[in-house]
Amino acid sequence: MTIPDRKWWQSATVYQIYPASFKDSNGDGVGDLQGIISELDYIQSIGVDVIWICPMYDSPQVDMGYDISDYEKVYPPYGTVADMEELIQKCHERGLRVLLDLVVNHTSDQHAWFQESRSSKDNPKRDWYIWRPARYVNGERKPPNNWLGNFMGSVWEWDEHTQEYYLHLFCPEQPDLNWENPETRQAIYKSAMEFWLERGVDGFRVDTVNMYSKGEMLDAPVTDPRSEWQFAGLQYCNGPRMHEFLSEMNQVLEKYDAMTVGECPHTPDMSRVLKYVSAKEKQLNMVFQFDVVDIGQGPYKFQTTPKNYTLPQLKHAIHTTQSLHRGTDAWTTVFLENHDQSRSITRFTSDAPEHRVAGGKLLSLMMTALSGTMFIYQGQEIGMVNFPLEWGMEEYKDVDSTNYYKMVAERTHNDPVELEAAHKSLQHLARDHARVPLSWDSTPNAGFSASKPWMRSLPDTAACNARAQQKDPSSVLGFWKRMLALRRQYADLLIYGDFDVLEKEDPEVFYFTKTYGTKKALAVLNFTDRELALRIPEEVRDQKAELLVSSVDGRAGDEGLVAWEGRVYLLS
Repeated sequence: MTIPDRKWWQSATVYQIYPASFKDSNGDGVGDLQGIISELDYIQSIGVDVIWICPMYDSPQVDMGYDISDYEKVYPPYGTVADMEELIQKCHERGLRVLLDLVVNHTSDQHAWFQESRSSKDNPKRDWYIWRPARYVNGERKPPNNWLGNFMGSVWEWDEHTQEYYLHLFCPEQPDLNWENPETRQAIYKSAMEFWLERGVDGFRVDTVNMYSKGEMLDAPVTDPRSEWQFAGLQYCNGPRMHEFLSEMNQVLEKYDAMTVGECPHTPDMSRVLKYVSAKEKQLNMVFQFDVVDIGQGPYKFQTTPKNYTLPQLKHAIHTTQSLHRGTDAWTTVFLENHDQSRSITRFTSDAPEHRVAGGKLLSLMMTALSGTMFIYQGQEIGMVNFPLEWGMEEYKDVDSTNYYKMVAERTHNDPVELEAAHKSLQHLARDHARVPLSWDSTPNAGFSASKPWMRSLPDTAACNARAQQKDPSSVLGFWKRMLALRRQYADLLIYGDFDVLEKEDPEVFYFTKTYGTKKALAVLNFTDRELALRIPEEVRDQKAELLVSSVDGRAGDEGLVAWEGRVYLLS
């Protein structure tokens, strides 16, 4: 198989930065743009090609910056537009590209557009958002439909002033823009995209990219009889005009040769995903599918118990995302962490002190052997883990976490058993774990800030910090550097090769092959905390296997697998 016309973004590794938690340069306890600039040498040393910066726009921060009040300004604690321009320039000088988060399904309710929209029913911007009259049932006022919001409750908020409801798929402070209005779309392209593309940004991670076309907004089927509000992801995602809107957006992006990676939840139909990312369709370069990171979640994300999945389920999820580009003109992505996920070592291996380094290396080896554009989240490269169960609910800052805990408290009348189960689930899956400040060193506040950080630092910074790992080639960071170099060296096989799972039902070992033309590799991953005998699957037993890399130093390649060990063999 050959990939014609390879694009720079296909072989790229992207490093995601959450500005509030990366590095504080001015001692106010909040990370900032100058903090990022001060660590560009560190970022570059990992071996990445691109940085993606989470929303740094002006915002009331109800949803950590995903509620934008002005696309053309920077949130003051992070810095200024001039700081952003300096960051873009300094990245480009180092050969690093820059992606921004493009959040255009909704704005903040403090955005000037929404302020006008809600001022009166005949305001010229009224139709820039989605307004509907009330329904009345037995004389009682009700929202227009029964959709459940992403952060619990109804997606509709009553506006007393104009006596109508507006739609918000997320917080009430995040009203949805009306993409059906062509004037709105043009304003979005100009303010949210071209303003930054003109300043040299190389592309966007596109937030909630498949929610712009809402369809008929009919009631969702009742799947939770205990609630008035019902899961509606399949109703409001992938509406009838999505492809039209994305094609139009792409015409703007093409002028700047900008790349896009879209966030694509609630899309089980792979043919639909394929259409979004097919090169000939000219819509998106790639998307984040959620098959892997949704593993083990409950009907409500947190309504589950930790590690509530099997290894065969994980294999199937990885296979789904890896098969997207096989025999097509599409492209795929590889990721285990981001700002919306808890830490991958805790979720997929073991964060016990004796296993966390091995777990971090195993996942690094697995990811770098998978095809597609790779995304690493800050702290993942040093093996950061979730904060401990002993931390109380006061440490959870995220609206998603606090709303869920409140819902459980209300539904169960503060039943201590139910609340403890909710706490355990949040300790496993909450977004808060990704938002803890990066552990730079073992000094107070983890070297993140000279003063008390906005969110508490992890208690294990002595065992896990970036400065110590920079000097230690046997660390998780040292291994990531080695694996990224190997990924570049064997790009045909590891980045562009075809993926096949072997022994799909094996509950302990994940075997997969990568094939590119006549070249072939075998990955063997021990997903247990104990030693296992090495067994080469029957399908490749007749081939000579040469050990390319093990996640454990000093392995010969023919002895047993130690706990959480991963290997890649070249086959001939």
